[in-house]
Amino acid sequence: MFENLQDRLGSILNGLTGRGALSEADVSAALREVRRALLEADVALDVVRSFTDRVREKAVGAEILKSIKPGQMVVKIVHDELIEMLGGEGVGIDLHAPAPVVVMMVGLQGSGKTTTTAKIANRLSTREKKKVLMASLDTRRPAAQEQLRQLGAQANIDTLPIISGQSPTDIAARAVQAAKLGGHDVVILDTAGRTHIDEPLMVEMADIKKRSNPHEILLVADSLTGQDAVNLARNFDERVGITGLVLTRMDGDGRGGAALSMRAVTGKPIKLIGVGEKMSELEEFHPRRIADRILGMGDIVSLVERAAENIDAEKAAAMAAKMAKGKFDLDDLADQLRQMQKMGGMGGIMGMMPGMAGMKDKMAAAGLDDKLFGRQIAIIQSMTKAERANPDLLKHSRKKRIAAGSGTDAAAINKLLKMHRQMADMMKMMGGKGKGGMMKQMMGGLAGKMGLGGLGGMGGMPDLSNIDPRQLEALQKQAEAAGLGKPGGGMPGLGGLPGGLPGLGGAKLPGLGGGFPGLPGLPKKK
Repeated sequence: MFENLQDRLGSILNGLTGRGALSEADVSAALREVRRALLEADVALDVVRSFTDRVREKAVGAEILKSIKPGQMVVKIVHDELIEMLGGEGVGIDLHAPAPVVVMMVGLQGSGKTTTTAKIANRLSTREKKKVLMASLDTRRPAAQEQLRQLGAQANIDTLPIISGQSPTDIAARAVQAAKLGGHDVVILDTAGRTHIDEPLMVEMADIKKRSNPHEILLVADSLTGQDAVNLARNFDERVGITGLVLTRMDGDGRGGAALSMRAVTGKPIKLIGVGEKMSELEEFHPRRIADRILGMGDIVSLVERAAENIDAEKAAAMAAKMAKGKFDLDDLADQLRQMQKMGGMGGIMGMMPGMAGMKDKMAAAGLDDKLFGRQIAIIQSMTKAERANPDLLKHSRKKRIAAGSGTDAAAINKLLKMHRQMADMMKMMGGKGKGGMMKQMMGGLAGKMGLGGLGGMGGMPDLSNIDPRQLEALQKQAEAAGLGKPGGGMPGLGGLPGGLPGLGGAKLPGLGGGFPGLPGLPKKK
């Protein structure tokens, strides 16, 4: 979503940090470029003006121009103002009200209201252990009520029985009554949309609000619609009174202007963002983390949280035990590739690691994209069990058979085997005897640098299953203090990367699996 803006702002601010001293003219020239970058990203003009004015006011003070690293101070000011523009602290759905808490979903047709309703219900049910009832008030769109019923059946969430001929306001009243009788904690009302804002829509929303008395009114907006989404939010807020925003399709290739503008224009927090089609692909909106990603500082906290959700703890522990013995076969490699796919693929992981955001283009040029994972898994699955355990068995005739079975060629198989050999050698070094193995030394040394000495887990790494979000935020700050979170800072021991991956030269980080997906001590999947 923010890739173009990230590239533009990154190059502008890197130009500042490289200088020993800054004049007022330097700051003004950089701010002109920042202004242009934000406007190109489709951020609202009045939001851009107030943003650049606030940055200029702080950045041309005597403290900045006389400080030891003025360029970095300007980066910090831009970072702080981005967080402020996005809303300061993250705000979740407020359930502090007598049960059943009524949540009303509003928005235009096609913005993803029904799917988002099911995603929120699934999130509240699995994470908060709430009993949720969903009700479709959309009597206009064909099969809208049936769609919600099927989504409820998939996620094992209650839906209000469909009675044809009822008006939306009557359905809302029946849903609240049914939730009270059924002992539900939350009732989510999926209202009808229109292709554009009109008077009948607003009257209907106001009537539903009066009948159901919702505690939360969430506006669902498509983040790819740009400035229209900002006008939509303003209109709904004036007529119905929204309490928060949910942005869908944040995984798309839009310019991100809506996300940056809507909070500033409406004053309402962005509570959740949709990052994919699956039920689980709904995330809380954290302004600080989004600002970190935009400025290329990475987002270690979200990466660790994503790892904790997607990684099977038992598999990770078994993998760590094998690593300690220096063993690593092709089945292990396939597991690592699947775990990386679950965590968002190569691009998703790299975008969250400090100093790695600029790696995506280099990786694409080297042919290391997410499609490669699928091809490599297909190659491994085309082998026999004996071949996966002992790749030395693979002679030319067997490679031809595997190539035919996986739709690839012998060259692709040879590349995979070379990568596996490099990673297996690395595992032997990491699990080798003497002083507890290289992995333990590396992890212990990194933990010591970050002030994490003495923590459990592998060689000084913390047990991620027992870390709450506040501790994770503290860990991120410690990482930044140790030089891991600065733009272009890279990861320790990797020479600032490029070299973290086989085939890119430099130090080899085995498929990233030895780092994140392979860590023991992660909570089991729900």
